[in-house]
Amino acid sequence: MKIIKANVILDAKGLTCPMPIVKTKKAMNTLEAGQVIEIQATDKGSRADIQAWAQSTGNQFLGTIEDGDVLKHYLRKSTGEEVNEQKHLNIISNKDLEVKINSNQGIVLLDVRETAEYAFNHIPNAISIPLGELEEKMAQLNKDDEIYVICRTGNRSDLAAQKLTEKGFSNVNNVVPGMSKWSGKTINSIG
Repeated sequence: MKIIKANVILDAKGLTCPMPIVKTKKAMNTLEAGQVIEIQATDKGSRADIQAWAQSTGNQFLGTIEDGDVLKHYLRKSTGEEVNEQKHLNIISNKDLEVKINSNQGIVLLDVRETAEYAFNHIPNAISIPLGELEEKMAQLNKDDEIYVICRTGNRSDLAAQKLTEKGFSNVNNVVPGMSKWSGKTINSIG
């Protein structure tokens, strides 16, 4: 199984409702926007509880892995990125990207979400380089390739597209609205 990197691991094993949520809320307050928390719980009801809590607070529920009797829930702290203004000029819709993927055009799909987000759900053949690692891993990409950058909502990918363009990449497109509304084929790297 692929290891998922979490910024914080919260031990909520042996606790029952509502304590896993109470501890999660407290731990989330210590995280910076965009960081990932792993909540380890044994209460089977915690899966639905944590998912509902994340949705009600605007945080992103990434998924759950069962490890024996322990449920490992992954959340990403909200960044408020949904309200940011996009600045990169070349934008493509999810629908148009799906057409390009299905027509086997020689494109590069760059997923700039965090590794935990990518592991739970990504488009086949997408390259994972989290936004925070893009500067150091940019050399892995060809400046002349047709590159489509995707994230959850189109905002991190907007920043990545700007960075790539500034570094001389000639054909970079931001995918909007991104994985939050993607209806095409996806896979996961878990298990």
